[in-house]
Amino acid sequence: MGQDVRSPRGPRCIALVGPFQSGKTTLLEAILARTGAIPRAGSVDAGTSVGDASPEARHHKMGVGLTAATTNFMGDSYTFIDCPGSVEFTHDMRAALPAVDAAVVVCEADEKKLPQLQIILRELEDLGIPRFLFLNKIDKASKRIRETLATLQPASRIPLVLRQIPIWNGELIAGFVDLALERAFVYREHKASEVVALEGGDLDREKEARFSMLEKLADHDDALMEQLLEDVSPPRDAVFDDLARELREGLICPVLLGSATRENGVLRLMKALRHESPGVAETAKRLGAASGKDALAYVFKTVHLQHGGKLSLARLLAGHLDDGATLQSSSGESARLSGISAVNCAHDTKRPAAEAGDAVALGKLDAIKTGDTLSSGKTAPAALVHVEPLPPVLAIAIAATDRKDDVKLGQALLRLNEEDPSLSMIQNPRTHDIVLWGQGEMHLRVAQERLRDRFGVNVKSQPPAIGYQETIRKSVSQRGRHKKQSGGHGQFGDVVLEIKPLPRGGGFEFHEKVVGGAVPRNYIGAVEEGVVDGLLRGPLGFPVIDVQVTLIDGSYHSVDSSDLAFRTAARIGVSEGLPQCQPVLLEPIHLVEIVCPTEATAKINAILSGRRGQILGFDTREGWPGWDRVRAMMPEAEIGELIVELRSATAGAGSFTRQFDRMAEVTGRAADQIIAAHRVAA
Repeated sequence: MGQDVRSPRGPRCIALVGPFQSGKTTLLEAILARTGAIPRAGSVDAGTSVGDASPEARHHKMGVGLTAATTNFMGDSYTFIDCPGSVEFTHDMRAALPAVDAAVVVCEADEKKLPQLQIILRELEDLGIPRFLFLNKIDKASKRIRETLATLQPASRIPLVLRQIPIWNGELIAGFVDLALERAFVYREHKASEVVALEGGDLDREKEARFSMLEKLADHDDALMEQLLEDVSPPRDAVFDDLARELREGLICPVLLGSATRENGVLRLMKALRHESPGVAETAKRLGAASGKDALAYVFKTVHLQHGGKLSLARLLAGHLDDGATLQSSSGESARLSGISAVNCAHDTKRPAAEAGDAVALGKLDAIKTGDTLSSGKTAPAALVHVEPLPPVLAIAIAATDRKDDVKLGQALLRLNEEDPSLSMIQNPRTHDIVLWGQGEMHLRVAQERLRDRFGVNVKSQPPAIGYQETIRKSVSQRGRHKKQSGGHGQFGDVVLEIKPLPRGGGFEFHEKVVGGAVPRNYIGAVEEGVVDGLLRGPLGFPVIDVQVTLIDGSYHSVDSSDLAFRTAARIGVSEGLPQCQPVLLEPIHLVEIVCPTEATAKINAILSGRRGQILGFDTREGWPGWDRVRAMMPEAEIGELIVELRSATAGAGSFTRQFDRMAEVTGRAADQIIAAHRVAA
């Protein structure tokens, strides 16, 4: 407890995280303005903020990617990473968090945002990252602070420890009391708070709230517990030491108050970060980095500039890094560094080298990707972190508006995926569409805007094709005959095929039972190829599955028969035989698992029922109090925009995973509509 935790710990890196529209970017502006990095705070609404500076963020007035900005406070360097609050852009946060020393969780007294807050706090808890909670918009608070804290506590697995209490002037908050310092401050808009005398009712409330804070600290400090029991006031330095130690060990989450728009509470937050947050050495230790003299860095973001090439945003965890150094990556690649820039507000400043703790932009590391660990040593370092993107939940089929841009589109998509690995692309082998998968409607919209504005590729989009197939219910024997005479050698192939249904999941089987050489053996392979050709598009317009086709007879011509002729005859036989086999439409069915706050479960059940979902059951989500897990079988056609309804019903917190289960028959009017729509589209 006697350790001096207020000694300099090198450049610090702090994440600003929190639910959507909680005020993270506004807080970053306030920090930069109060520390002198910018002359005045910008505004998200006016499009003048350092954060959310991309055209897409400005257009939508929301964070769609992380922003890093560096400032100085009381002689120490701090890089703040402003992370998007929307769940659709959460991968940027998840990739950056391992690099930071601590996080400031920006939130407000809004019960609707509690599930989102819980998701963010759980991420920080699982990674072991020390965190402060900054209760923003305190000037608009309608509840007393204790009620607010009781509302927020279920979102955290560790105690939320109130560091400040508000000073009220009627119904308005005029300032705060710092419970560790035992001092009262009155807010002054866009200026430092003014110290005032602590007296009267405020003094009584301070004593009660301070005792409550000390009780929580004493749960992990026997000496402090004894002092409280003996009614001895602990030394102020010892209290600060305890706050710092218990924060770093993940035993408490301190709560500070403020209003980012008025720049209230910002300096007190900065002082808490300076005195109590850990430094880069402790972060490297948390990540399991081996000690040594080589430079060691973690890449937390990749950016492709329109004219400046590729930049890798990285945190130097140890050592000294010179421009021009050759770096080995944990993915086995090697690259020569060309340019180091400080991440400094809206502009980058070139620098010759970086030291442990610095967050910098590294130039021209073309082979390096987000999540790589880099070393200046001779051998590839072990990967410190592996951040797997969350499963995608929404897809669109895209194509270049101008066909000559097809190659350009492919290159742009690769760069987009480098910047944001939670976007993924596959090519539908049947329709040849490029299917772009993402984390939601806005995520995919922003991806299309970036393709257009940054990479110069206009795309058109539509819902992706559903994987409908068809099968048969009845067996039939069918002759397929191909005869063509056109001067010289003609074409002749003749086969008799027996077409039978297989059980669901049987796939495709081909057999031959030809006797007496009716079809020479050297043509049997061509017959099978022709059968496969005929099954690619059945009478309903879809690929045919779960079918057995047997070649039972046929004839040939010694001169005019060929592989091509028998392949064509087999395709004709299958195409003419299938309509007689009572074809039936099949649709893919997926097992869907939804996680949602318990109060939304009834809404989710109604949504599933309205989308032809068969609910299998639900139970509590293990380790997540106040959450449920719902399982259902759903047709693929109904899953398309499920996430849009799901997010609407859960204030943006719900999500789902899906897994293909089986193909199931569709009959009646539903089948007729699907077949008719497919014919129109074709």
